Amino acid sequence: MDRKNILEEIQRHVEILSSEHDTAFQYIPLHQRPSPSIQQIREIMLLMRSIVFPGFFGTMQEAQPQSINYYMGVHLESLFDLLSEQIFHGLCFESCGDCDGRERSQEITLAFIEQIPQIKHLLSTDVKAILDGDPAAKSVSEIIFCYPAIHALLHHRVAHCLLKLGVPVLPRIITEMAHTDTGIDIHPGAQIGEYFSIDHGTGIVIGQTAIIGNHVRLYQGVTLGAKSFTLDDAGLPIDVPRHPIIEDYVTIYSNASVLGRITIGKGSIVGGNIWLTYSVPENSRILQTNVNNAK
Repeated sequence: MDRKNILEEIQRHVEILSSEHDTAFQYIPLHQRPSPSIQQIREIMLLMRSIVFPGFFGTMQEAQPQSINYYMGVHLESLFDLLSEQIFHGLCFESCGDCDGRERSQEITLAFIEQIPQIKHLLSTDVKAILDGDPAAKSVSEIIFCYPAIHALLHHRVAHCLLKLGVPVLPRIITEMAHTDTGIDIHPGAQIGEYFSIDHGTGIVIGQTAIIGNHVRLYQGVTLGAKSFTLDDAGLPIDVPRHPIIEDYVTIYSNASVLGRITIGKGSIVGGNIWLTYSVPENSRILQTNVNNAK
């Protein structure tokens, strides 16, 4: 096949792929308005990591007493510029018409920055919970540098805050980045308390309407999912509470599936490989023998 024939064949497919008349499915024409940048959102999360854990992921000077204020100011100013731009793009992404949300995006960004001390506090409790509960963890520094749980929780706590501030699409992008990096899938809508510990973490799934209390520990493969969906008259799923409520001081071991809007009472233990679809009171011990006897 000569070059002319190759170019003609390529041009034929250019016409097909450029067509806006696909009868099977029509993509939203994002090129007609700004849309979020994955690369810029990654940069935002790198900045957040440096802000929350100063000195761990930047230069040694960033955590020195005489220079920490300077570097924190530089990071926060960069964060404001990048995040306000991406929030603006997110607002445009959601809008059906022209987007004029520049001022709103800046206001949301400042409101988010006000929440960063609380995000830092929550993450510090998560680090402490892992250190206290994992004999393999040798130091706080090791946990911050190495543990996928902290990577996933940094992304989740940022995304959850942005979601509460009314930011569209960005929260889901942020949590899916962590999902890709760690295998831990936490929807940004999930509510998670203090001292949350994830051991290993691979394969954990936490649904949108899950509520998790304080001092909760999950092991790999745990699913906090929905048992079924409520449908509207058109047969489409309705966004209603459908995931579990996990009260304080609960431990759920590997590969357990806790499904539906049920409550796992304070201080309970759910054993590995359990399929649990009913609420249990405080201080319950749910093991394979318990489940088999309940059937």
